[in-house]
Amino acid sequence: MTRGSFITIEGVEGVGKSTNIAFIRSLLEERSIASIVTREPGGTELGEHIRNLLLDKEQSSMTAMTELLLMFAARAQHVSQVIEPGLASGSWVICDRFTDSSYAYQGGGRHIDMDTIASLEQLAINSFHPDCTLVLDLPVEIGLKRALDVGEKDRFESEKVEFFERVRQVFLQRAAKNEYSHVVDTSQPLE
Repeated sequence: MTRGSFITIEGVEGVGKSTNIAFIRSLLEERSIASIVTREPGGTELGEHIRNLLLDKEQSSMTAMTELLLMFAARAQHVSQVIEPGLASGSWVICDRFTDSSYAYQGGGRHIDMDTIASLEQLAINSFHPDCTLVLDLPVEIGLKRALDVGEKDRFESEKVEFFERVRQVFLQRAAKNEYSHVVDTSQPLE
């Protein structure tokens, strides 16, 4: 059996990750390619519990390092329990966020040293990376306006515009240096 491909979708709030993931999945279904859609943080029972903690606005005292460690704890479980088995079975795994989000949000947004994140990446997932990452890009102001239409803000969405500008810059920097990353302008129509 041929191993599946691992595709991650990244970007700041309001760039259209959910819409694009559904579109990608429909393209794979049209071609009779088995796929699994998952998300981070989350994707497993344990990961979903961690997600609830991370997004809870009542956890405003959570330190940046605690946030990063929780992200990688959920990710280690996710890779082991969902992503690797899915790929081994021949399915394509489409993931809403992955390690680039830790570099962008905890590194760029929260100012954690990138070498610290790289060390945790090596420790938790042995630097496992996607076959393809699509960084959906849009000016932060437009994305945040779109995100307002979705519902109540979580702990991350409550951050200031400057936070998201730093996050966006790290996404773009990482995409420029990773050969498997591609930036997509999501101000244009889906097609």
